[in-house]
Amino acid sequence: MDRFRMILQYFQSNSESVMNGICGLLALASVKMYTCFDFSCPCLPQYNMVYGLGIMFVPPIALFLCGLILNRQSLVMLEEWRRPQGRRKKDRAVIRYMCSSIMQRAMVAPVVWIIVTLLDGKCLICAFSSSVDPQKFVGFANASHPVQVQQLLAKVPCKDDELMRNDMSRKAVSRYLRCWSQALGWSILLILIITAFLAHWLRPCFNQAALLQARHWSNYIDIEQKIFEETCCEHSRLFAHKCILHFFKSMQQEIKLHSFSLPCEGESAEGEEDHLWGITDQDKVNQLLKMWYYEKPPLDVSQATQRHSLG
Repeated sequence: MDRFRMILQYFQSNSESVMNGICGLLALASVKMYTCFDFSCPCLPQYNMVYGLGIMFVPPIALFLCGLILNRQSLVMLEEWRRPQGRRKKDRAVIRYMCSSIMQRAMVAPVVWIIVTLLDGKCLICAFSSSVDPQKFVGFANASHPVQVQQLLAKVPCKDDELMRNDMSRKAVSRYLRCWSQALGWSILLILIITAFLAHWLRPCFNQAALLQARHWSNYIDIEQKIFEETCCEHSRLFAHKCILHFFKSMQQEIKLHSFSLPCEGESAEGEEDHLWGITDQDKVNQLLKMWYYEKPPLDVSQATQRHSLG
């Protein structure tokens, strides 16, 4: 139990680890969904391309949106981008770094889905079987009517069809399209690997100071938002506790009879006032939240440190 708590605390304190884990889970989920998906091409000239390309590109869009929704930093980045200037200037480099990081993580699962579909070949065979040049294949070149050729080509993905079950031309078209599909899939995978390799090894050639600054302040924005939410929750808990004590003050005798020990007002009031920081009514809370949104404090704690040292 203690080990599990330590692991949970580590992931809660490390947003990048959480996001990388979510990206990996989405990528594995995309592969699992494709392997469990029952692919059934309609084998009709007017629907094959829509179905094949739809299966190839619609689920990646959904996975991309899921990656954005599950990534907590996407909301933090939008809030930082849209917030008023206030007393704290907005750094465009930090926003660009956060956006780039979010997009890279969100694109992992969609790219995995597209590569898996291309390596499998079923989607591309279904989508482009009607677009193959029939003159390259003997069985289809001998067909008399163009409409008949299109209908026969549309049935290429349906290997269980009675007309195409043992047709060698159907197998030839299927192998031809699968070859192109797999070549495209391996090419995309190779390009991505080369791009990642170059980005990793050429990074020291660029301005490392700017990169470190952008990464540092993007982490700061995330941590600041977490601490603000935790502080608000703590204030809300104490505020609610104070309200409940006032509400039940007239019922102390009944509460004591039910074995509920109510703390004395004198013992807890002073400590609670300290933790409430003088924010003791709804209007003050709303004013504080409004000031946090419109007038975030500048990133300079030197004055607060000096006051603390003087005190």
